[in-house]
Amino acid sequence: MHFFKKLYLNNLFFYVLLGIIASFVLAYFFPSLYKVCWLFVFLLIAFTALDIVLLFASRQDIKATRNAPEKFSNGDENPITIKLKNQYSFAVFVKVIDEIPFQFQMRNFEINRKIAANEKDHFDYHLRPTERGEYFFGNLNVYISSPLRLISRRFTFANNQMVPTYPSYIQLRKYDLMAFSNNLLQYGLKRIRRIGHTMEFEQIKEYVQGDDIRTLNWKATAKRNQLMVNQFQDEKSQTVYMVIDKGRVMKMPFNGLSLLDYAINASLVLSNVILKKGDKAGLFSFSKKVENRVIAERRQSQMNLILENLYNIKTNFFESDYSRLYVDIKKNINHRSLIILYTNFETVDGLHRQLPYLKGIAKNHLLVVVFFSNTELNELIHKKATTVQDVYDQTIAEKFAFEKRLIVSELKKYGIYSVLTQPENLTLDTINKYQEIKARGIL
Repeated sequence: MHFFKKLYLNNLFFYVLLGIIASFVLAYFFPSLYKVCWLFVFLLIAFTALDIVLLFASRQDIKATRNAPEKFSNGDENPITIKLKNQYSFAVFVKVIDEIPFQFQMRNFEINRKIAANEKDHFDYHLRPTERGEYFFGNLNVYISSPLRLISRRFTFANNQMVPTYPSYIQLRKYDLMAFSNNLLQYGLKRIRRIGHTMEFEQIKEYVQGDDIRTLNWKATAKRNQLMVNQFQDEKSQTVYMVIDKGRVMKMPFNGLSLLDYAINASLVLSNVILKKGDKAGLFSFSKKVENRVIAERRQSQMNLILENLYNIKTNFFESDYSRLYVDIKKNINHRSLIILYTNFETVDGLHRQLPYLKGIAKNHLLVVVFFSNTELNELIHKKATTVQDVYDQTIAEKFAFEKRLIVSELKKYGIYSVLTQPENLTLDTINKYQEIKARGIL
């Protein structure tokens, strides 16, 4: 019984069998073909038996492994490598069917290769997860055919492999690499001109050509009888909290990911930038209550702590409670901090319901509200109208787009900073805003 579970008839076998059946039909009209038809039958049986012997009789077989990353990066293309080794003494035709996690809904995965005798081969394919969590692979099924290609023998490998999906650490590495190569400008990160002296004093040093004469220290100059200047460094150890709204407004999808997942990916990258700048990074999420809290610190394990908490953020369909957010910040964040709030407002009325709490937070902290423009509305606005219905739809779309810009003006009126961005530009825009705040020294 175990033998039959591994034995599969290939399409070529059925094509030959159909040809034989057709020849028997012809033999009804041409009796001289009858004996030839039976000859074909015996040949098919003989070659099938030979094929079985080639694939099953010897102790030679094939080896295969699936190499998946330790964890998937959410929203990115993750490589999966399949390695094959042919231990037969003849070339084989290989069909690989990997049982991919159900979240991807890939029902037609199939790779065909030809591997020479005693040779190795490998190939890659990519998976793009769109939600965090555990992804379970099934069997790695490898079907082997000899040069006769009448039957296949199935081998099964790598059963029940689990790969967790974390926020986009690939994006994190990309920005790390760009930072080291000073190649950030082409990706949209802006150089921010510093205004005034908003930095911490570091030391007094001798004046050299090129130093800012406005930093001359006249007392030290008089004592040393030579020009001395104050040297400054970026103000460090400032506290930055990323606050993620995980209510129903963040469930809106874009390019396979929800707005919540875009906010999570951006928070991970921004946390790394904050820590590299010498500041303290922390985060928490909220909806009906405040959860996933990470106290702002500069310790070495902070990034791992942030990553683990971002992995566990789950959305819900409740209306977010901004009064609870205000009370929690008032109670737990006692010194002035930069609060970057990831949320979404579709209308000015929606903003006005939460505005008293945002104004309360902004009294004691520097608040930046990050929300999203509706890219589908933008496409609709720029689409050429051909009917009255199209004109009506564009008018409504322009009204909603205008309300987004009105929200920015309304927040600015109360001294609240804002970032209106498209989901795909979220990471770059939030990093730019953080750099701008640091450069202007308004924290």
